Amino acid sequence: MDSAAIEDMFFSLQPISIRRMFGGKGIYRDGIIFAIEFEGDILLKADSETAPLFAAAGSTQWGYEGKTGKTVMMPYWSFPEDALDDPEEMQRWARLAFEAGARSAKAIPTKSASKKGRKA
Repeated sequence: MDSAAIEDMFFSLQPISIRRMFGGKGIYRDGIIFAIEFEGDILLKADSETAPLFAAAGSTQWGYEGKTGKTVMMPYWSFPEDALDDPEEMQRWARLAFEAGARSAKAIPTKSASKKGRKA
């Protein structure tokens, strides 16, 4: 999928940025990744709060075969089928993905925050 089509898909979250990554594209807003494009599919970020919503809507979670042969599940899900034909639903799911990305970003300590807890 080209970048213009991705920008159209996420018009309600503009401005977004799109960066190449591991054979696909990362889709960001305010420096927060909330979706990826991989092999022509758009996958939305989910977390413990939103993954059950994606599952209930019939979305599938993205996974890949790891080095040990076990499937590694990633926190990215397909758009629910209903959202593909309904722009309002698509934007609702996109916003949920951005919110999950924002929660995830807050949960990752920064280098400066991790140094604050150390004793000299």
